[in-house]
Parts: sequence; structure tokens; C-alpha cells
Amino acid sequence: MVLSLAVIGVLVGAIYFFIPHDDSASAEKSAVKTADTRVAIITARRAAPYPVAAPEGLPKGWRPTSVSYKATSDGKGGAWHLGMLDPEQEYAAVEQSDAPAKQFVQDVTLGAQKVDGQQAIGGKKWDRYKGDTYRALVLQEPGVTTVVTGTAPYGRLAELAGALVAKKG
Repeated sequence: MVLSLAVIGVLVGAIYFFIPHDDSASAEKSAVKTADTRVAIITARRAAPYPVAAPEGLPKGWRPTSVSYKATSDGKGGAWHLGMLDPEQEYAAVEQSDAPAKQFVQDVTLGAQKVDGQQAIGGKKWDRYKGDTYRALVLQEPGVTTVVTGTAPYGRLAELAGALVAKKG
């Protein structure tokens, strides 16, 4: 019986040794996939009652990972979402809605609270928020609230906010 186990062990070891296996392939499969945003941006800009903000001209290394636009049940408003990874693989997202600002900001920042100071970006003053999970920059304008939020540092969030171009389709 011991001899049989030894033979099986040698056979399994030989199979493991001679059959190629690449651990990096499984790491690639678990990596976050890049989302194609072109059609979603065009569609959201046509559907939203406000100018939808999407980044243009971000430096190399930023990658979109998720994108969506959800209209309200009455079709008169909605929420825009664009999730991204920055060059250091930190999460950052653009969130926009014409819903009441206070609740919307709480929802998309996972409960972050407004902190002292504002960030000047593109001639506009963005409020800073900080929470246990996310940081955020928030811009409230008539008819729309824009939130740039995520685990990325404020500098990267400001970089994303500075690249936003709001257009109506």
C-alpha cells in the first residue's frame, strides 16, 4: 500500500512538473476590465435633462471600468455614473444627478461628510467631502449635482474633475 502511494505521488509530481501552467494568466483574468464608454456617454447625453459630464484628455493610465445612466421612473431625470481606475489603480467615479443634492451626495460617497475648504477647479469651487471609505469633490449647480468620488487622493480626484466636459446631446 505504501508502495502504491509512492508511485501515485511520483506520477502526480511528474504531471505537475511537465504540464505548463502560468500563474500570471489567472491574475489577468481577475483584473478589472476596461469598459467602452463611447456609446453610453452619447446615450446619456441624449437622455439626461442636464449636460452630462465626461472626461476628455485625461493623461495616460486612467481607465474606465463601469458606466451607466439610469432614468427616473417618470423619465424626467436620472443619474449618470462613470467609474474609473487612476494610474495607481485607485478608484475614482463621476456621479451626476438632478435628484435632491443632499441625499444623492450621501448615497454616492457612502456617507462622506463635508469638510473645511474648497478646491478650485476650472474656475469653479468644489466642496470637499471625506468619509471612512471615499473622498469626494462636489459641485452643486442649478439643476444638477456633480460628484467626483472614490478612494483616489484629492489630487487625482481634482485631475478627473478638471478633465470633465459637460455636454447635452
